Amino acid sequence: MAFAVFADGSANLPKEMLEGISLLPCEYTVDGKPQTYWGDVDHFDGHAFYESLRNGHVARTSLLNTQLFLDQLTPVLKQGLDVIYISMSSGISGTYNAAVAAARELMEEFTDRFVHVVDSHGCGFGNGLLAEQAAELSREGMDAREAAEVLDAEVPHICQYFTVDDLNFLKRTGRVSGVSAAIGTVLNIKPILFGDSTGHIISCSKTRGRQRAIEALAKKYEEKRLDLPTQRVCISHGDCLGDAGKLAEMIKKITPQVNLTICQHEPFSGAHVGPGMLGLFFRGKER
Repeated sequence: MAFAVFADGSANLPKEMLEGISLLPCEYTVDGKPQTYWGDVDHFDGHAFYESLRNGHVARTSLLNTQLFLDQLTPVLKQGLDVIYISMSSGISGTYNAAVAAARELMEEFTDRFVHVVDSHGCGFGNGLLAEQAAELSREGMDAREAAEVLDAEVPHICQYFTVDDLNFLKRTGRVSGVSAAIGTVLNIKPILFGDSTGHIISCSKTRGRQRAIEALAKKYEEKRLDLPTQRVCISHGDCLGDAGKLAEMIKKITPQVNLTICQHEPFSGAHVGPGMLGLFFRGKER
């Protein structure tokens, strides 16, 4: 291992993709009761979490603070390793800024060490895929500074498109207006959303009905994908496995040999997109 790789629970990584990656915990509350999510998506009870949201329970999240990074990264730096942390988007969380502040402080203390924070401009597998790549670069023996440049350059190629079943969850976080959410619910409008070049979530199109939304996600993959022999495609879902399966079949028709991963969408960003979220993540020409 040339350098240590850190991500956090929002990276949505199942065990099969976690080799060489250390995860930091994410804190959130459900109806005011504190919860800690350590990133074990394989054992995350997504049905119970998203069902609670369907039943009116309210989940709220907190950013990862600077002290957490200081506490978790210091022992690794003392071991003589450089560190790369793959952060969720600066456009949706203050976590990135907290990590950058910690990196500056740590490099002042450990003057011969290098700490770099990659702004993934994404969340879920949007930063998870970058963390997986970082771990691979470390195993290959790449220097941390060189790897940081590679990963920063890779950010615009990590495509992440998703749809939601209930616009009211996005309304609560200011992503859509109350009027738009009401109209969308009445007219069965399903937005296709993505993380733009600044890391903010915006709508790129709208469809009517769930099936058309799923088809629109597959079309985005067909348009944007890179023709790579090692292309990995990840699908995450907010307790809607059947829809994830439909999307997976569409992806397989486009690229039959694709390396495909499907899992529940983690609770940290899941609190903001709600049950029925269906996301597609892959390496593409551009976002």
